[in-house]
Amino acid sequence: MVVVPVWTSSSIEVWGWRRRLGRLRAVIAARVYLPACLWVAGAAVLIGFGWATNWGGTSYAGSVGALRIIVLGPLTLCIIGPILILERVRPAQRRPLVARGHRQDVLYTLLNVALVAPLVTALTLSFAELINRAAPWLVLPRMGIVPRWIAVALIFVAMDGCNWFVHLANHRVRMLWRFHELHHSQEDLNALSVFRTHPFLHVSYVLALLPGVILIRNGVVSAFLLVLYGGWVAMVHSNTNLTFGPLGRVFVSPNYHRIHHRLEGAQDVNLGFALTIWDQLFHRAVFPTAETVRIDTGIPGRPLAVEQEGPRPRHLAVLAAQLVGPFRPMSEPVELPTIRDASPASKA
Repeated sequence: MVVVPVWTSSSIEVWGWRRRLGRLRAVIAARVYLPACLWVAGAAVLIGFGWATNWGGTSYAGSVGALRIIVLGPLTLCIIGPILILERVRPAQRRPLVARGHRQDVLYTLLNVALVAPLVTALTLSFAELINRAAPWLVLPRMGIVPRWIAVALIFVAMDGCNWFVHLANHRVRMLWRFHELHHSQEDLNALSVFRTHPFLHVSYVLALLPGVILIRNGVVSAFLLVLYGGWVAMVHSNTNLTFGPLGRVFVSPNYHRIHHRLEGAQDVNLGFALTIWDQLFHRAVFPTAETVRIDTGIPGRPLAVEQEGPRPRHLAVLAAQLVGPFRPMSEPVELPTIRDASPASKA
């Protein structure tokens, strides 16, 4: 018995709409990378929530000013300045005094102070208020029996662990990698490379704020400690030949983090920001050797515009292309090499 489908006017109309939507989706996908656009839309929704709730009663302007002091205030400059000098005294790779990559990172530093700081502040305040309203049970009450320094240490360790997991996701999730690859495009790694990030990459690191939100009533992390944490992350990106000896098994060093930026081989290793314990716990630690100190950094094939291309650096044009990069359509699938696929010899 043959069943003949009965086509009604309504079913034909639905089919027609689906066909038109499919064509529209194909046209849009040929021009932009839709997942990246949805990521930005999600960030806009979160910020809209924070704005509608008046940022949980916190001063937005005051918070932006405080973050700018943390990002590039006097104390931060006092930390980064000696690191830049140390890059000349004890470099991992010999480079000109002002290399192309250094000039490009200066642009990103200014971009962070001018535009990224307000964005990160909006995301931070919005996320904190969302947790306070949606899951108030997550925020632990003040515990008098817990000394403040223990609470601060817990926040630091937990925050570093959350940063590790988000960092891993940025390497394993294709959409997140489209934003994160900008950071890995640096071929003249230096202390200012910590600022070489896409503004919307910070949306993923909002989750790293969760430990602070949970424990904030038991120990407020001061701006001084945040500056030290940021200064440490800047130091591990520096072009310095430092390993820290036995302490390098616990704390991330420049030689250790440089392997994460290596040009050849999987880059989803040495993901720690300040501590190596997370890499060791999940078997992603590759400790430096004499051979890895001077390895080249960057992305194979240069899928993203970089300032090293061509006879002239074209800094502003490259900056615009790099910021637009995550929204470009992919001509072919992006392959993300992983240490899990590497041979035992290449992991050493």
